[in-house]
Amino acid sequence: MWKYYALLSAFFAALTAIFAKIGVRNINSDLATAIRTSVILFIAWGIVLAGNHESEVKNITGNTWLFLILSGAATGLSWLFYFKALQTGDASRVAPVDKLSVVITICLSFLFLKEPVNAKVIIGALLITGGSIIMLIK
Repeated sequence: MWKYYALLSAFFAALTAIFAKIGVRNINSDLATAIRTSVILFIAWGIVLAGNHESEVKNITGNTWLFLILSGAATGLSWLFYFKALQTGDASRVAPVDKLSVVITICLSFLFLKEPVNAKVIIGALLITGGSIIMLIK
């Protein structure tokens, strides 16, 4: 099932790049990010409330809070830089370079989460890296 969610994530990430590129044409990218984040906030809490999961907040441990807050901060910074890049660069070049996050995730998950890495993962990461480098060259 995770594969379907991952493919849907990729599809909506692609739409994000296109919609964001159009959306940041005439406004400050920081303001655009704030508007986008507000929409996400309403959608996410709407899903939580519709699923009656709000009562589960009391069960969240301090460690979980810490890492969710760190994740939120990293996401916010990622979006701010992504929108700045989209404002000045081509979406068709910014999005693939942004996908270097996949390679960085593979490295960090190996180092910190002790997830296994095999030849297929390494080859995939090298291909993503190569594609990103090609996109960076003018």
